[in-house]
Amino acid sequence: MRVNPFKPTAGKMPPILIGRQAIIDDFSEALTNGVGAPGRIMLVTGQRGFGKTVMLTEFRRIAKAQQWEVIGETASAGLVSRLITTLAPSGMRLNQADFNPSISIPGIASASLGQAHFSAESNPLTLRNALNKRLESKKIKDGKGILITIDETQAASREDLVAIATAVQHVITDADESDVPDAKKKGVAIVFAGLPYMVNDLLDNEVTTFLRRALRRELDNVPLPDVKNAFLETVADSGKTISETDALEAARQSEGYPYMVQLVGYYMWQSAQRRGSDVITSDDVAAGFSDALLAFDDAVCAPALDGTTSAERLFLKAMAADSPNPTQVGDIAERARRSRSWVSKYRAILIKDKLIRATGHGQVEFAVPHLGQYLRSL
Repeated sequence: MRVNPFKPTAGKMPPILIGRQAIIDDFSEALTNGVGAPGRIMLVTGQRGFGKTVMLTEFRRIAKAQQWEVIGETASAGLVSRLITTLAPSGMRLNQADFNPSISIPGIASASLGQAHFSAESNPLTLRNALNKRLESKKIKDGKGILITIDETQAASREDLVAIATAVQHVITDADESDVPDAKKKGVAIVFAGLPYMVNDLLDNEVTTFLRRALRRELDNVPLPDVKNAFLETVADSGKTISETDALEAARQSEGYPYMVQLVGYYMWQSAQRRGSDVITSDDVAAGFSDALLAFDDAVCAPALDGTTSAERLFLKAMAADSPNPTQVGDIAERARRSRSWVSKYRAILIKDKLIRATGHGQVEFAVPHLGQYLRSL
């Protein structure tokens, strides 16, 4: 029985990481290049559905292949406590964890360190100490280290982010100051992934300014020729066929949006499978797109609006009348009955948050596919 090769489920590895090889190389080379390589601290951003979780999964796979220890976390309450628990030396039992915002670090602003008390030690074991102790263990080979990936970083508390950033900074410094030869130094790598505004929140924090030196990578739409080729290759590998014309049409319908690529691929393949056919036709592409659109609205469009203010929604609804075509900025002011300065303010905010983008002089369009049509349906 043939299995659908497309994987639109969040976090599942798609058959081909199209358009992402440069970022993958940045990360893989950083592990190889040793302590201090820029890619060992990375910020990966992108709108929902751009494949951030998939990238973290791939990074962990690469790290494991290079004999690194990996810890995958999703930001939520108790993040630092969970990291310390995972890193704790064998035989230690976590009794309690508390955050003390008054701890002062020389040269750094006062910060929460996420202290955790273990029954095997009388002194608090901070995240910094937990990382260093783990790196000292024989389980981690010379020249290797610990990779920590944190998904949905925008949901993390300020205290947790400060604790993690401060600890990682000190662990890197500890490695730099050691007498161990560079080739044998053990290190830590950390990748934060989240929505676009997450970068601004991280970099504006006075304690996490060292993250400005992190490698910043923004996931964007995949070029349509790459999507078309991925459809052709993936469909062929699955035992079915699709013409170049239909593969290009499927790519156009996806608009190069990674999650939509997987959805369109999944449903057009499934449409042919239901007919008992090994050929994906133009009708299968059309049916696949229709089904994909329903799933996309629920998984991407609705969540994309969750963090918007009433003013931002007013701006977006004023644009929706023209979608999928661009909108004149002057028309937004007229439809929203707001001033040009109001429009300029929210235009800048929405561009920064990657919900819209400038397309020409005095024009903007939605950066999230089908968001305008979705707003019209509300």
